[in-house]
Amino acid sequence: MKAKELAETLHPLELKFFDAVGEQTRFKDGDLENIGDISSSQLRTVIEWQLAKECIEVIATSEDKWVELTELGEAYRTATPEQRMIECVREQKTVAARELAALEGLDPKEASSALGSLSKAGILVSPQPGMLALNADADISPIEKVAALIKKVGMTGKLPLNQLTDWEVEQIEKVSRKRGKSKGVFRLHSLQVRTLRFTALGKEVRKIAKLTGRSGDEINLLTPSMLSDGSWKKRNFRRYNLNISPPRRLAGRRHPYRAFFDTVRRKLTGLGFSEMRGELVESAFWNNDALFMPQFHSARDIHDAYYIKHPTSVKALEEPFASQVAQAHTDGGGTNSRGWQYTFDMNTSRRLLLRTQGTVLSARWLSQASVPGKYFAIARCFRPDQVDSTHAPDFFQCEGIVLGKSIDFVTLLGLLELFAVEVAKAEEVKFAPAYFPFTEPSVEVHIRHPEVGWMELGGAGIFRPEVTIPQGVDVPVIAWGLGLDRMAMMALEIDDIRDLFSSDLNKVRSTHFLMKD
Repeated sequence: MKAKELAETLHPLELKFFDAVGEQTRFKDGDLENIGDISSSQLRTVIEWQLAKECIEVIATSEDKWVELTELGEAYRTATPEQRMIECVREQKTVAARELAALEGLDPKEASSALGSLSKAGILVSPQPGMLALNADADISPIEKVAALIKKVGMTGKLPLNQLTDWEVEQIEKVSRKRGKSKGVFRLHSLQVRTLRFTALGKEVRKIAKLTGRSGDEINLLTPSMLSDGSWKKRNFRRYNLNISPPRRLAGRRHPYRAFFDTVRRKLTGLGFSEMRGELVESAFWNNDALFMPQFHSARDIHDAYYIKHPTSVKALEEPFASQVAQAHTDGGGTNSRGWQYTFDMNTSRRLLLRTQGTVLSARWLSQASVPGKYFAIARCFRPDQVDSTHAPDFFQCEGIVLGKSIDFVTLLGLLELFAVEVAKAEEVKFAPAYFPFTEPSVEVHIRHPEVGWMELGGAGIFRPEVTIPQGVDVPVIAWGLGLDRMAMMALEIDDIRDLFSSDLNKVRSTHFLMKD
């Protein structure tokens, strides 16, 4: 299309865009936001129009990265848990460990993490059982530097990463992952920035548009009232271009995320797996106790589960499993284990909650599983996580178990790699040692996302005898619980878990968002 014809069909927003750009021939798409009468969303739309018309072109791309404090980080601006503990010990000389862990305003997990890091660094020592003292020779400067970094970020609000040293960037990434899945001190952001310039055609279109004297106030639509009162005669209309293709008409189809679920289910059933199903509301017995998770474990705290308000508990637990599991917790039962050595509370087991992990289905199905046998589940789970690019309060796990006399840890690693490569479409996979109360040995599988970087896909391991024997199973059982949402991020080529539930139909329908077989 010639420059003159393009100039005659320019949208009013495009004319305002030319005014905002002024005499510039190259610019960044973020430099013009909120200039003149064009909003940020309108600017992005106009730039895409101009790119499609080949009036402008992208000559370079870059990524702007910056950091800000989370709510937890804001709370640490005055003093970090490590600083508070050091100061408390410095004042009292020796302090009971439980007293430090119970400092006012500290979350139990944060207190435990801080105590662990201080002990590991040799800053706190134990002169006698249960008591802690300050090591006079220990170097506390790393603690002070991290605290200073938190204050530095807090003072600026949003701090570009290119203004920080390599050490500061490393500490930001380290601390943001160290404080649990959703309670990082720092929040990292990134934005793709494009450098654009006008093409020869674009320069000609701008020149012609300026000569025609169009203001951008031309009318796009002829209304009945204009026809009745004749006012249309005094108005200028935007010229129509009959050569432009009409809007796309798209047929309905499955949501890409649902299509991904169906693909996972089809692949697993094709490998001979049987599907496990269960309820969203479970008792603490099946969610935790049957998995040999002690009743004093921090993951059972109210902050890590949604407990049911009414009714609060089930009336009775299934026997003989309840008694056998209770015995395994108390002294190991017949599992050749010492158990957890505490008094098992049946009332705690009867509490109702939204299941926090898909492994609860494996615990329920063990007693009825065939040997050998292969089982899987696509389980919706719930945890009170803070929403970010890789976390959500409700999420899906692909849970599974394989039972058999010849099953071993190598079999498990092979299955995990199969999931990462064939289902998640990951090109880089790595394994890391892990700890779970119900498996030994245990492993975590990580995959590398091209935008997000390395992210944990889930955990796995071989069920402990304390889990299998109370259910009547005496052969090895490998088990895994992998995040389907994160696998979908890789397979659907998105970098934010929230896009799986996007209300933007254009994004959902776009080719980039489609599942690749």
